[in-house]
Amino acid sequence: MSEIVVVSHFQARPLIEARERGANVAQTSLDLGREAVQVRLEPDGVRLGAGMVPWPVIEEIAKSDTACFAIDDGAARKIQTFSEETGRVYTLYPTAGAPTMLVSGVPMHRIKGIDPMEDTRRKLRTIAPVVGRVLDTATGLGYTAMEAAPTASSVLTVELDPAAQAIARANPWSRKLFEDERIEQRIGDSIEVVRGLAEASFDRVIHDPPMFSLAGELYSLEFYRELRRVTAPGGRLFHYVGDPESRSGARVTRGVLRRLEEAGFRDLRRRPEAFGVAAGR
Repeated sequence: MSEIVVVSHFQARPLIEARERGANVAQTSLDLGREAVQVRLEPDGVRLGAGMVPWPVIEEIAKSDTACFAIDDGAARKIQTFSEETGRVYTLYPTAGAPTMLVSGVPMHRIKGIDPMEDTRRKLRTIAPVVGRVLDTATGLGYTAMEAAPTASSVLTVELDPAAQAIARANPWSRKLFEDERIEQRIGDSIEVVRGLAEASFDRVIHDPPMFSLAGELYSLEFYRELRRVTAPGGRLFHYVGDPESRSGARVTRGVLRRLEEAGFRDLRRRPEAFGVAAGR
């Protein structure tokens, strides 16, 4: 995929501070903090990549705490899209590390006291070692699939909405999702996709759905039975639920544990460090 300049206030504000100090060079990143580069500060703007970005554009980016921007021909475009299919707004949301994605204003990763990549790793550690064939029921920005791929034989990841995939394509931290040959992406309803998968075909399953109010069907007994069907004997499942200390999280967790057991999963364990539960077949 093509390399585009993507920045947020985390990259823009240090440039303004350097200008105010009278510097003519500064360190920043052209890919939301993945790699550091040195750029020239000129009277009219900053040279980012091959082009000049005027100071007023840098200042507008610096003012926004809630968006990431793609730079094209000196202009900044907010990485955000509206889905005609689901009626949801998807936004790439900056953090000091990897960004998360907002779905109609709701972050898809934990970002308080933790960054999205560490959030992802905590989920995967609950079913370590992550080996064999892996099913990821909700692609999002692809962090789960990317973190699972190095030790898995293959990863199948499913995304409901092409609009969400478009946000992932614009995210520098998601590049391996589109480059790693061990990862197979499918666009479709996870319920329908899983229903069409062979029995006992996955050694590890990561079920990280949107919150219950956005996708209650992904918390249903019927779907849990399908997840158990495709999980191989000895396989493990992680199911993200939400903050177990919150009133809603505690309630949803109780229901999830009850339905997973009814679906035939065994060895159910609360994993509060990952805001979810783990189970085995």
